[in-house]
Amino acid sequence: MDESPLNHAQLDRRRRDLGLSFAALPARSGVSEPTVKRILRGRLPEASFGHVVAIARAVGAPLTSHEQDVDEMLRDRARAKATMVARLVQGTSALEAQGIDDVEFGRLVERTYHELLAGPRRRLWSD
Repeated sequence: MDESPLNHAQLDRRRRDLGLSFAALPARSGVSEPTVKRILRGRLPEASFGHVVAIARAVGAPLTSHEQDVDEMLRDRARAKATMVARLVQGTSALEAQGIDDVEFGRLVERTYHELLAGPRRRLWSD
């Protein structure tokens, strides 16, 4: 990101680059969908600073001159979601007395991670 102040176009560009829908961003930021839409459509002066900060953090664009790389943010999210999915599978398998060991767990995480990165970006943000 350059040294210019953060603006609505940068926030919306990050949202689109990450594949976040207008419906997913409120869940990640804690800001209502109508407020998210107002802010991303350029009505920043009407928004509270807290809402802008929450949205900026949710898209990895803090209010500093350092912006987290989109690919890095996608990889981090894919890794976290893959681990969550693998834990669900592991828990379900354990309930059925067919638990998976650490090696298989690691394989499951890696396979899910790569599938998430190869698929639509919106899948990364649904919980």
